[in-house]
Amino acid sequence: MTPLKLCITLGALTAASQAMAWDYVLLDTDKAAQNWQITSEQLGVKTDKPFSVTLRTLHGGRQEGVSIVDIDNGAMKLSVVPTRGMNILQASVGDVRLGWDSPVKDVVNPAFIELNGRNGLGWLEGFNELVARCGFEWVGHPGLDNGELLTLHGRAANIPASKVTLHIDEKPPYAITLRGELKEQAFKKVDFSVATEVVTDPGSVKFAINDTLTNNGDYPKEYQALYHSNFSTPVLEQGARFVAPVKQVSPFNDKAKADLPDWQTYRAPTRDYDETVYNVVPYADANGDTLTVLHNAAGSLGVAVGFNTHTLPVFSLWKNTDTQGQGYVTGLEPGTSFSYNRHYQRPLNLVPTLEPKAQRQFRISYSLLADKTAVDQAVKQVNAIQAGRETEVRQTPLVDLTKP
Repeated sequence: MTPLKLCITLGALTAASQAMAWDYVLLDTDKAAQNWQITSEQLGVKTDKPFSVTLRTLHGGRQEGVSIVDIDNGAMKLSVVPTRGMNILQASVGDVRLGWDSPVKDVVNPAFIELNGRNGLGWLEGFNELVARCGFEWVGHPGLDNGELLTLHGRAANIPASKVTLHIDEKPPYAITLRGELKEQAFKKVDFSVATEVVTDPGSVKFAINDTLTNNGDYPKEYQALYHSNFSTPVLEQGARFVAPVKQVSPFNDKAKADLPDWQTYRAPTRDYDETVYNVVPYADANGDTLTVLHNAAGSLGVAVGFNTHTLPVFSLWKNTDTQGQGYVTGLEPGTSFSYNRHYQRPLNLVPTLEPKAQRQFRISYSLLADKTAVDQAVKQVNAIQAGRETEVRQTPLVDLTKP
């Protein structure tokens, strides 16, 4: 007899313990958001790492109407914001936080953000997430490209998901997958959809993002993607270090050039430091997979970000070690492109094209390295990918930003 897969919608939890899989529609364009929760106990799952998924709605100020999905896998807690491009607001394991303290305290509803404001920097008025999607029509600094004003880092982070569903596997390890659909559309301009996934296993200190970009239009279309992954204390501190298998590194601009000898290490919070950015071309293994690591000064705590260079070939390291109040944070950012305006990236061959009905997949993994053994193992993996190959350190930026 063929096993029956039972799909359960909100408010219709029936015989869940006998189901082969559990699927829930959390949000949809024809469904009003409502607070809701499901737990491993309700599902009849016997585990020493009880898990739960909760949907809640924020009220007050500029976060009015924002939906958040909290995933507690029994070891790690994740908060995902469907209203803000399925961005990951924060994650924590015990008292260890993955994320940062932005001056932006609210989870801002995109309805209250004007991306064209502040000369194209309006995106910053909602920026406080652990992981913010950038793209997908463009990424990078604001400016003109073929006569069109491109705002900072595109629209994806401010596109509410059209539909959000939850899937929990019926067998151990009971993988939890939160799915959302983003639509980036404009008449005569773009017809993109992005099927997003956030995946974690109960009891794990890891999660992954799996995104599929589709060009639904009838013409080839340029695209760009960048995953702005942001970390602060307790991993980020004076003497913290960034480790990666690096083929080439270059300063983003003249300011970054001055700090190039120390590009892999970090300062304590420093008044008037502002930011520096470095362009990295990573090495990868035979499958195109690579790994980047940020760890504290003692090498006893860290995070690892893994991705595939076949679709995310470059990486930006953003160092914003200003004061705590201004935002003491670093960004580990895999991408199709660096953070220059799209106008500057075509000559670098970093503005790919997607054919009609074609797709691109982006897969990024995030892991807490909870002790020295975990940090050492991750660094060993980085060194294995490097495999003794040389790193080219370019002394000058790839782009002359003084030229229009």
